[in-house]
Parts: sequence; structure tokens; C-alpha cells
Amino acid sequence: MANKAASNGQQSIEELQERYARLHTKKIQADTNLLHARNQLEQLRKEAREKYGTDDLAELRKKLGQMQSENEAARAGYQQELERIEADLAAVEQKFAETKSAEKPA
Repeated sequence: MANKAASNGQQSIEELQERYARLHTKKIQADTNLLHARNQLEQLRKEAREKYGTDDLAELRKKLGQMQSENEAARAGYQQELERIEADLAAVEQKFAETKSAEKPA
């Protein structure tokens, strides 16, 4: 009779019960994953509020853009300062070389 049931697409009660048990297990896992994800999201929101004063995604993106702009300005300023120092050093070395060669007796 099980063969007859299987041949016309119907499942036995045992197969249906096993199928239900598998689906029930998957549901429990999905619910657990959802709960974990919600808890993690709330923790991240809390951290964002504490660190940046908001957990609004648009506001956080705006703050990130501002921080990137500030970092770029600081980086550019640092580069300019290093270039100025290198130019000053090259000028000092040039003067020193000129002074030294002028002091040599001919």
C-alpha cells in the first residue's frame, strides 16, 4: 500500500510526520537566528548612539562623509607640511654646499 501511495504522489503519515519535524526544526533555527540578529542589531544601534549620538543610518552616513572629508583635509595638510619641510631642508643643504665650496681655497 505504501508503494501505491508513493506512486500517486501521496506520502504516508510517517513521511508527513518526518517532513513536519524537519520543517519545525528549521522554523526553530530561523526563529533563533532572527532573535540573535535582532539582539545584535540593537547592540550595534546602542553602540552607535553612544559613540556617534545617533543610530539613524542616514545621519551616520552623513557623519561618515564628514569624517572622511576631515581626514582627507588632515592628510593633505600633512603632505603639504612634509613637502615644505623637504623644500626647506633642500634649501639649507644647498646653502651649506655653496658655503662649503666658497670656503675652499683656490
